[in-house]
Parts: sequence; structure tokens; C-alpha cells
Amino acid sequence: MSDLQKRIVEEMNVSPTIDAKEEVRRSIDFMKAYMLKHSFLKTFVLGMSGGQDSTLLGKLAQITVEELRKETGDQTYLFIALRLPYGIQADEADAMAAIEWIQPDKMMRADIKPSVDATEKSIEANDLKLSDFNKGNIKARERMSVQYAIAGETKGVVLGTDHAAEAVTGFYTKYGDGGTDVNPLFRLNKRQGKQLLLELGAPKHLIEKVPTADLESDKPGIADEAALGVTYDEIDDYLEGKEIEKESAEKIEKWYLQTQHKRHLPVTIFDDFWK
Repeated sequence: MSDLQKRIVEEMNVSPTIDAKEEVRRSIDFMKAYMLKHSFLKTFVLGMSGGQDSTLLGKLAQITVEELRKETGDQTYLFIALRLPYGIQADEADAMAAIEWIQPDKMMRADIKPSVDATEKSIEANDLKLSDFNKGNIKARERMSVQYAIAGETKGVVLGTDHAAEAVTGFYTKYGDGGTDVNPLFRLNKRQGKQLLLELGAPKHLIEKVPTADLESDKPGIADEAALGVTYDEIDDYLEGKEIEKESAEKIEKWYLQTQHKRHLPVTIFDDFWK
């Protein structure tokens, strides 16, 4: 293992092997401890896409609030699952299947299309054309804005689905899906997340669904692996400290180095990061 790979593995806190049952319990206990420490919080808020990560975290969040209600007698603990489509989402059926399996306390829906389109129109009125990629980031940030608005009205905490395979590549939008309060899945890679879903009894088609960010209108549903140029199996192997093809390792490390700013709070003059 190279020095850089060793550093990345340590930073992402990935274990080569896991006990799925133990990791389910670890995630739930972590979320319970957070809520109990911050007693003014009563609600978990999470955007549901129908993908593996939000499906897993949604189920864990629902189990957490059910245990909190039982253990404390406080019936105000709540999980809110949010649907945040941009108009009509191509994989709406998957999102609703995930919600049906999770059985959240409450489901809400907010179409982000009007606000995103209004933002695009107001910017382009200044003779500045937005790229489709940039507009995709606006979608992600608008979704997070809605989640925080709802959390603000419900004594809520915004959950993030960021995991190690996503964190190492910076495959998320800064201050979009990367701007959350609590990330209970951090330390798990993609295949380990699947192990937790299997442990929880998730529907097979949701476990095996091809991961996609689904942000760009010109390339709807483009697979994460196609966008990254490396497979999740390769990323997972790398994070588990295994040796992979040199070209793939270099791509992962390039993504990691290029996206360092996403894993760092705003830089001040006292930070070494900017030098």
C-alpha cells in the first residue's frame, strides 16, 4: 500500500471487513446519542432519491426514532422522508418503493423545478449562460435548502448519506448534498452499505439499483461509475487497503486530491490548507 493510499484509508476510516448487524446497531446508537445530547432536536429530515444510500439511511432513521419513542416515552420524535424531484423524476417508482419499505412517520414532497428554473432565469438575465453541470449543482443546493427549511420548522436535524466511497472521490455537491448536520454512514464503503441493506431486509431491486446522481438534464440517469471513470468495486477495494490496477488507483487519488476543498470547512488565514 502506498503512503497516499494508507493516508486515505485512515482518513476515511474504512474497515476491511464488517459485521453488518453490528454496524446497523452502531449507526442507530450514534443517531440516538446525537438526539439525546441535543435535547431540543426532535426530527430527522432526509431527502429520499430511491438510491441505495438514502434507502439505507432512511430505514436506519425510522428505526432510530421508533426506539427513541419507546425508550424515552417522548412521542414527538419523528422521521420525515422528503421527495425533492426536479419536475418528474425518471425513477420515481424506485423512490416510492423505498419509502413504502421504510414506512416513515411522515412523507413530504417539494418540487424544486420552479425555484431552480427561476434562479437560472435570473442569472441568465445578466448574459451569463449556465452549464448543465452547474445547474445540476443548483438542484442539489436547492434540495438542501428545502431540507433545512423543513428542519427549521420541525426542530429537525438534516441527515447526510455521505459514505467513504463518495467522500474519497468528492462525488457530491459542495453545500448541496455535502452540506448536512450528521452523516451516520461515514466509514462504510459502497459494498458495505449493501451489506447493511441485506441485513435489514431491503427489496432486492433497491439494493442492486445502479447508483446515479441524476442531476444533469443533458445526461439524465448517468451512472456514477461512468462519471467517475472507475467502478465502485475498485473504489471499495482501494478503501479496504487492497491493491488495484494502477490506472484506477491513480484516478481515485486524482479525485481525492482535486476535491480536498469539499472535505474542509471554509478556509481562514490560519489554515495551512490554502498555502
